Amino acid sequence: MHKNLTCLAVLAACAAAPVLAADEARLLEEGRGIAVKMPPKLLDVLNDEIAKGGHAAAMSVCREKAPQMAKNLSEQTGWAIRRVSLKNRNPKAVPDAWERAVLEEFERRAAAGEKPISLEKGELVSVDGKQVYRYMKALPTQDLCLDCHGMPERISPAVQAKLKELYPDDKAVGYGPAEIRGAITIKKPL
Repeated sequence: MHKNLTCLAVLAACAAAPVLAADEARLLEEGRGIAVKMPPKLLDVLNDEIAKGGHAAAMSVCREKAPQMAKNLSEQTGWAIRRVSLKNRNPKAVPDAWERAVLEEFERRAAAGEKPISLEKGELVSVDGKQVYRYMKALPTQDLCLDCHGMPERISPAVQAKLKELYPDDKAVGYGPAEIRGAITIKKPL
């Protein structure tokens, strides 16, 4: 019985042990690798849908297929994955407090001259007394994005009508080239 208690005490101490710098570096690399998997696949699917039916019809990609892609990747990797934005279109894309702070940091860094494509942040945080590794990578607008997220004069009447129908509280317009549209955010409990 005493051996079992000793083993439990050792296991509890290991579980509560701080994450080492080498572990944090590994988590950063792992998070980075996962975060870059989704955007190219999403762009391929989006381009295919635009070619088939135009931008208004392709909104289903961002509305339905992107969350499903994030869910599938989450299940494959064990990391919770989603997209967030300070100017969200989808009500589910509202950032939590940590994500908001990181997005605001990305905006400041971009304003200071850093390229949005390079903006990322990985950090070990405590959530409800448990360690969680969080990682975010900025998603800058590409030319393709501006047909639905750009200045109003660039957005076609068909897309504007579809946006009003699907997203009556849309905030995700008015972007220019290479501006931070939002971010991929991922987290993993440790």
